[in-house]
Order: sequence, then structure tokens, then C-alpha cells
Amino acid sequence: MFQPRVPLNPAPTGEVAPLYIPEPIEVPHPAHAPTDCFCLHNAPASALSTRPTVQLTPGSLLAVVGGGTAVVLVVGAVLVSMLLAVAVTATALAICALVIRSLLTTQATRR
Repeated sequence: MFQPRVPLNPAPTGEVAPLYIPEPIEVPHPAHAPTDCFCLHNAPASALSTRPTVQLTPGSLLAVVGGGTAVVLVVGAVLVSMLLAVAVTATALAICALVIRSLLTTQATRR
């Protein structure tokens, strides 16, 4: 299964003969009902399940609520930290602008 398969006789033209030639699949024709039968041949109806698709036990409900709370807290912390980073950057730029303005005005008045 894991051994490489090399073609036995590769052609000198560069074309390689295939190792496996798939055979066409023959589909059998369905059996026809006799012509004197007038009854309906329906497949039996599948039994529908009355169970809900998702069953939440108290433990799994607690896990879902805890996971949701953790996601909300993490996303909130990330958003607050991004807002804080923007506020600190804006404050630093404002202080730099005030210092540069002050230096420029003091140099202009001394001349």
C-alpha cells in the first residue's frame, strides 16, 4: 500500500502508461412491477423523532453560560484596552504639540 509504483515500460515520447485503468460501473436497471398490479409501492415513512435536536442538561447549560460570559469579558477587555491606547496616544501627541508650540513662540519672541 505504501510502496511506490513505477510504470514497467515508460514510452520514450514522455507519455507514461497508466497503472490502473478504471472499468465503467454498470448500473442495474430497477425491477419493474408486473403490469397487472395496481397497488402503490411507496417506501415506508420514516419515524420522525420527537426529541429536540439540541438537548441542554443543567451542566451543559451552565457551561454555555460560563463560556459566553468569558467571551464577553475578553472582548470587553480588548475593546477597553484599545480605547485606552488611543486615549494615551492622543494625550501624548497633545502634550508634544503644546511643547513644540511653546518652543516656537519663545524663539519668535527672542528675535
